[in-house]
Amino acid sequence: MKLLADSHVLVWWLDDPGKLSAGARKAIADPRNDVLVSSASVWELGLKIARGKLQMPDHFLTVLREDGFSDLAVTNNHAETSIHLPPIHGDPFDRMLIAQVLEEGLVLVTRDQLIQQYEVPLLRA
Repeated sequence: MKLLADSHVLVWWLDDPGKLSAGARKAIADPRNDVLVSSASVWELGLKIARGKLQMPDHFLTVLREDGFSDLAVTNNHAETSIHLPPIHGDPFDRMLIAQVLEEGLVLVTRDQLIQQYEVPLLRA
């Protein structure tokens, strides 16, 4: 299974994996699954760190990679798909994740209630 971790999932994975559902922890830890980190999430978390709204380990992306997470770049196709999504969610970072899930055939790991209103494959975080 190919999973895309929402930003809060990345924070919880690094800070307190017990906040994740048992199913999400198991799926993320399963080496048969490809777990992806969107560059949109790295950007979002970096902005929150820079504003002092979030503390993360230095080089958190390196830590995630060591834990088996892989990078997913944002493409023009992802951006174009995000433009055409229904206006359920106003957060541009979450809209990008939804677009990436649709374009790449992924399962989104999230607990975001608004995202759950889109017709995308989800795994509850």
